[in-house]
Amino acid sequence: MAKVTMNKALCKSCGLCVTACPKQIIKISTTDMNNKGYFVAEVIDMEKCIGCAFCATMCPDCVIEVEK
Repeated sequence: MAKVTMNKALCKSCGLCVTACPKQIIKISTTDMNNKGYFVAEVIDMEKCIGCAFCATMCPDCVIEVEK
């Protein structure tokens, strides 16, 4: 199973990871906010992750790390 780690302090909630995920398991949180005032991206169902790393590739700030 793949593991997705996000550096929430750097996330700007641009949403590119959300649209890039083929399994649609990433969303922008409505409750979890970082110190910069952005609602951060989060994985909602890690077990469905296939480890494709499309989310990490699309992230302009290198917030996401995918381990297989």
